[in-house]
Amino acid sequence: MSTSLYYEQLNCITDRIFKQMEVLADQRFIADENVYSKINNEKLLLWRIRLIKIYADSISEDIQTSYENLKEWGNDTVNLLVEMSLPLDTAIEEVRFYRNTIGEIIKDEAISQNFSLELLYEVLTRFDSVVDRAVHWLSLSYNRMYSIRIGAAEATALELSIPVIKITESIGVIPLVGDIDTKRANELMDKALTQSIAYDLEHVIMDLSGVPVIDTMVADQIFKVMEALRLIGITVYLSGIRSEIAQTMVLLGINFKDLSTYASLHHAFESINK
Repeated sequence: MSTSLYYEQLNCITDRIFKQMEVLADQRFIADENVYSKINNEKLLLWRIRLIKIYADSISEDIQTSYENLKEWGNDTVNLLVEMSLPLDTAIEEVRFYRNTIGEIIKDEAISQNFSLELLYEVLTRFDSVVDRAVHWLSLSYNRMYSIRIGAAEATALELSIPVIKITESIGVIPLVGDIDTKRANELMDKALTQSIAYDLEHVIMDLSGVPVIDTMVADQIFKVMEALRLIGITVYLSGIRSEIAQTMVLLGINFKDLSTYASLHHAFESINK
């Protein structure tokens, strides 16, 4: 087969896909109306048209060019799917849906143009490779986007989980709630020092009433924070110590001689005011 005839046959498939592009893009809505009832169908339609165009071009263009187009498509368009709250499995099905529909077009053209088995195999292999690569790039882009969002959410949650609350001109409270792992304990050191200095505090009450359990490593970190605050001239008080936490502190060998401890935040605040 001459090179010109080869590309002419491939271009026929590409042209036919282009002519049916909008019809193909709309087929997915009809296939599963429930999934798309609350989605901006106009934006999704444009997203599909771009994908179908890449599929169509992949029939007649260099395979590496198709891969590069898919990579750019994956990076550019995943934001749209995430914004529309389209689950990853549904998004992947979006990509895979056209394997059969476009495959039918390839089969029909192969029959009408009397493709050799070798040429039909080459076209189908190329197309399958592009679809698989589209799924690959979409999955990578989804994972990257969700990792960024989860990381940002965790950072925000961590920052909000260790507040320094100024209750008078000179008194502040650090109410710790929930499990304290090493990561939160390290964040505690930074927040306690920077916020206490920023608020110009003279007294800080660290309240453990909402902490269910503290291991020896975290307890040690908390007392390092208290020592750091004392070094910058802030008087530190510890409140809300339950029996389990007290046992951990005793096991650490912590010296309570210069440490003011109270059963409740209320008692600590009353003691400072006296």
